[in-house]
Amino acid sequence: MSNGRPTFAFYAAVLAVVGGLVYFAGKQAGFFGNAGGDPAANKTEGKEGGDAPQLDPNKINVGGSQAGGEMAAEGSSDDIITTKKEYGFVPADRLPPVKGTAGYAKLEDNTVQFALNVWAGWAPIIHANEGFQPKKVWKTKDGKEFRIQLVLADNPVDMRDKYAAGDFHIGWATVDMLPLFMEGFVDASGKPRDSRIMPRIFQQVDWSNGGDGIVVRDTIRTVRDLRGKTIVLAQNSPSQYFALSMLVAGGVQPGEVTFKYTNDAFEAAAAFNAQKDIAACVSWAPDIYKLSEQPGNRMLVDTQTANKLIADVWFARADFAQDHPDLIEGIVRGIFDSIESLKTQEEKQKVAEWMSAGYAIPASDCLGMLGDAHWTNFAENSQFFLNQNNPSRFESVWQQAYYIYRGIRSVTHQPVPFDQVADFSVLQRLQSEAKYSTQRDEYQAQFAPKTTGQIIAESDEVLTNTVIIHFAPNNSDLMKKVIRKDAEGKEIEELYDPNVDFILEEISKIVGQFGAARIVIEGHSDASMKALLPDDVLVKQLSENRANSVKESLIQKYKLDPNQFNAVGIGWDRPVDPRDPLNHAKNRRVEIRVFSAEQD
Repeated sequence: MSNGRPTFAFYAAVLAVVGGLVYFAGKQAGFFGNAGGDPAANKTEGKEGGDAPQLDPNKINVGGSQAGGEMAAEGSSDDIITTKKEYGFVPADRLPPVKGTAGYAKLEDNTVQFALNVWAGWAPIIHANEGFQPKKVWKTKDGKEFRIQLVLADNPVDMRDKYAAGDFHIGWATVDMLPLFMEGFVDASGKPRDSRIMPRIFQQVDWSNGGDGIVVRDTIRTVRDLRGKTIVLAQNSPSQYFALSMLVAGGVQPGEVTFKYTNDAFEAAAAFNAQKDIAACVSWAPDIYKLSEQPGNRMLVDTQTANKLIADVWFARADFAQDHPDLIEGIVRGIFDSIESLKTQEEKQKVAEWMSAGYAIPASDCLGMLGDAHWTNFAENSQFFLNQNNPSRFESVWQQAYYIYRGIRSVTHQPVPFDQVADFSVLQRLQSEAKYSTQRDEYQAQFAPKTTGQIIAESDEVLTNTVIIHFAPNNSDLMKKVIRKDAEGKEIEELYDPNVDFILEEISKIVGQFGAARIVIEGHSDASMKALLPDDVLVKQLSENRANSVKESLIQKYKLDPNQFNAVGIGWDRPVDPRDPLNHAKNRRVEIRVFSAEQD
């Protein structure tokens, strides 16, 4: 079972239990009442190891069975086919230590051992290799022959350990998982324990494009409504990163929710389906879509909206990459070339057959799952690794993953600098070849102009992020400069708010994760002049101008689509805390509201 991405191997198997649903429902009602009362199962991530840590949202780039078997107001939805029926909760824990390290295994018949999991994102390497077996003869740029054995290694811990032991030359991961792996590769200071096994990342293969999602009860309207509720997910996985990113961006600290953990994301879906006291689950397609269609449930957010949050990459051992740079470049080229070939239905059908043979999944299911990922071409890889103005670049995802996992203490070592794992050399060499340099970024949503009213009426809000930007009185110029005296009394010119560039960068990271979402920027003011003004017309105009100033600065600096953004002035109508309406400092703010992607 994949702990990183969806697998469909269980679809047919679950049909066999349909006749026993009544039995299982009764059995589960008693069992889960006990499991729900297990302190280990209900442990809150944020409360481990002392006081609950506080994560800064501006650091972020996105009834039931009763204890004792009492009768519940609603039964579990056992008529719904989730990929798994049975589940169990596991205690919060870090990844286990790496079992041991060694030099990489000799290339028998010049064959590279390339690990991957069950996931649509690996279709290009499967296509380039014409299946899992090392039958195709690859050639480097200078004509050297080699082969690739694709090895299914669905369990990330087992994959990591075989990679460290030298059995795999190349491993798989999402970028957010790598800091968790690094916990076993480096010491507390971030220095490698064994430099041979340090990962070298040369290429992004995809963005998750709907394969991951958060399903909630229909009483949960935005991320903020999850405060005080229970979320079920697979820990130490992209599911956990997805959930924590959304929570913190939406102003909810991890310690303000209760987490229950399962062995994998499909078990999380089964638990959510069975226990109505669980408010949300993070899982994979197809379960997230089946669950969201049931009465009483809804999709809060998926990776069609947060479409630049979860990035899949492959990584080579440092010793292998150093010894075989020609093979590394050959693999990068082969994957890019297959991404172009897979634009035709004929080639998609071919790769579905090869995936079926390697994954033991019906070819029709493999074909259907291809849409869960967007394969990233050369231009998109250049944006990810080389464009420093790209808010969803590798560096941002890497740093955010460290920030989140160190915040909940899943990672304890000092962060490893991103450029010690990302190797840009192959991409930089390919820039000189027209075959690759002429490619264009094809993963950009197209937005038609809409009014703020239309957006609010037609789309669901995912989250609101509040930021504080200090504007000069009665001024909306974000970059206004003033003369101040430094510590030595010397006059210097500086921005009215010296932190404005940092704040824009943090806003851009959140916006960057939601490449397909509508963004509404609201300007708010305090009510300090309320007694002196005849109405709020001037105040609303000022707050709208300030919101527009933020919008224009984001668009210009990060080259974003103007139609993705709307700016509106709220004035003093909506204090941040209705119980404390005269808190002028808190009320002078900008709110970034994220609305879900529009459905076709």
